[in-house]
Amino acid sequence: MAFGIGTNTKEPDAGEVTGTQIEVACECWFTSTGKMIPLMLKVQDADGELHIIKKIEVHSSDKKKYAGIPSVEFDCTIMMLEKSFHAKLIFYQTESRWVLTLK
Repeated sequence: MAFGIGTNTKEPDAGEVTGTQIEVACECWFTSTGKMIPLMLKVQDADGELHIIKKIEVHSSDKKKYAGIPSVEFDCTIMMLEKSFHAKLIFYQTESRWVLTLK
């Protein structure tokens, strides 16, 4: 490729997710245009107790690739145990898997 034309055509990789990833179950709504809207999360704590999170405020969403895996990342605030947490909710598309990363 002469003069570097076409060398930057690949989508950039976001690298690795920082922080602790917690596996979660997510109830998600898809609009008619394909937009994803997380509605509810189920999280299991270290004692095996299941917590349901229904208060999710999504600030933004972005399509990313982590280690080459296509993902959708939601920057959000969640209410859990009467406390507010800033978190990233990530959907790994090829694995059909959700994780929550608290900041």
